[in-house]
This record gives sequence, structure tokens and C-alpha cells, in this order.
Amino acid sequence: MIVTVTPNPSIDRTVTLGTPLTRGAVHRVTSATTEPGGKGVNVARALTLAGVDAVAVLPAAESDPIVAALQSSGVTFRCVPVTGTVRTNLAITESDGTTTKLNEPGATLDDSARNALTRAVVDAAAGASWVVLSGSLPPGMPDDWYAEIVATLAPAACRVAVDTSERPLDALAAAFGRAAPDVIKPNSEELAWLVGASPAELESAAASGDPEPVVLAAHRLIDRGARAVLVTLGAAGAVLVDQTGSWMATPPPITPRSTVGAGDSALAGYLRAEVGGAEPPQRLQMAVAYGSAAAALPGSALPSPAQIDLKAVRVYAITPASAQP
Repeated sequence: MIVTVTPNPSIDRTVTLGTPLTRGAVHRVTSATTEPGGKGVNVARALTLAGVDAVAVLPAAESDPIVAALQSSGVTFRCVPVTGTVRTNLAITESDGTTTKLNEPGATLDDSARNALTRAVVDAAAGASWVVLSGSLPPGMPDDWYAEIVATLAPAACRVAVDTSERPLDALAAAFGRAAPDVIKPNSEELAWLVGASPAELESAAASGDPEPVVLAAHRLIDRGARAVLVTLGAAGAVLVDQTGSWMATPPPITPRSTVGAGDSALAGYLRAEVGGAEPPQRLQMAVAYGSAAAALPGSALPSPAQIDLKAVRVYAITPASAQP
């Protein structure tokens, strides 16, 4: 079983425009979708579509709209009761796939709710092969909550993946000595944030066929204790670095429709391959196949196995020049 944890879940509303977004203008919406969201919820949704046993853990009142939405989606979930209402996030997608996101901060979690969520995660982890900690933290949560959960689960049999950003990511990286995850999934901007690099330089190098700057940056996290770093690079694909090697995968050409959930789909693809016994290059291949399939779908739709074109994803090993004899 894979447990996903979403401390700051959301109702994700995505609207699609037929024309470019212009500040101050009136726009006509061509389509709109609403789905239960938050990064961990998205991972659980994608895994459920693939027939992988997954359960989403999140804070939400029994009467919250996200509960009914999750029930309709078929995702197994466990809610920690809270008094606030799950936030609503808005994504505006243009015809070329450009996506603008407007994310609410989320309901404040008091000490009682935070402690209950921590207990629920630890209890669920007892029967899990993976625990996935994903997304932003809501008001009231300390920046180091993810780091504390990773440290708490270190003696357990499960492995831990983390996908977050900004201050929670900083706090996690600062605690790698005692709280290094088995997989961390930054995008180029988040990786650059962690190592003091330029995100534009990382992205442009990868897009031009030179992933070495990304690999070297990811190796700095491996040196600090992370066991694997999965770096998503948008249209350029993704890079995977672990203690045994490094690889890059490039996606097939697609017509982008929405980037909502693409990174979450990539992590779901990686985990789906891992629990299926795949080696690191094949995990990366599945991750990129899932991410590119999600980007080709409208709104916050997530891909099913039938929509994955695994053979169209090219994977190759990378040996950084600095590591060559």
C-alpha cells in the first residue's frame, strides 16, 4: 500500500480560455472542471486509476465538499476531522497549455488537529510500503513538520517520498542528517532554490540536451543524505539521480493542455514502477510518461494506464564530466 499525505488539500477548479490571458480583460471560459486536489490527493488518484493500492490521508471535516468528491473519484481516504473548510484553488489554462494558478492559503490547523494528523500518518505508515508527503503546509503548521514526520518514520519499514517547496523544503533539507527521504521530487526551480543555482540555467541546459548541471545539483542533495532525487523539468523531461547512477528521460511530443497535476502524476508513475519491481531507469521512464500524459489532458485530469505511452519516452544514462576518469 502507498499512503499519500496532503496536509493542505483543496478543491481544484480549472478553467480553460480560448484566448491568451490578459490582465484586466474580460475572458470567455471554454470549459471548466472541478476535482478533489492537493498534491498527495493527486498522487493517490493517479495510483488508484492504475490499480495500485493507495490511501490518501488529509485533514477535512466529514461534511466538507472534498469528502464527497473523493468518494466519487473512487480513492480510498482517511480524513482527520478539522473545523475549517478545505480551500479552493483556481487554475487558468490557456490554449497553448500555459497555466496560471491562484492558490488559497488553506484552513488553519490548531495543535489538536496537527497532532491528530501526525498520529494518523504514523498509524497508516505501519502497513505501507511508501509514504508520500506532498504539497504546501497550511497555516498553523510549523515549517519543519515534514522533516519531523520523515525523522519519525526513519525506523519504520516504509520508504518516504517528499514533494514540497519553499520554507518546508528548506526545513527538510536542513534536517537531512536525521530526516533524509528515500525520494525527493523537486522541479528545476526548487532544486535551484536548495543548492543556490539558477533555475533558468538548469532548465535551459536540460532543454538543450545538457542535463549535467541538473545532475551535479542533484548530487549535492545525495551527498547530504537523500537517497534519490527525481527532478521534473517540464517539457524537457526529468532527471533521476540516486546512489547508483544518474539518468535523463525525454518525453514524446505532445500538445500541452494543462500542467495541473503533471508533477504529481510523474511521482505517481515513479512509485507505480517501483512497487512493480522496476529498476531506476524504468522508474524514470514511467515518471516521464505519466507527467507528459497528464500535461496533454485538460484541467486537472490525471492519466489512466491506457493513456501512458511508455515506449515513446527515451531514457539514457548520464556520467557527469567531473566524475569521468
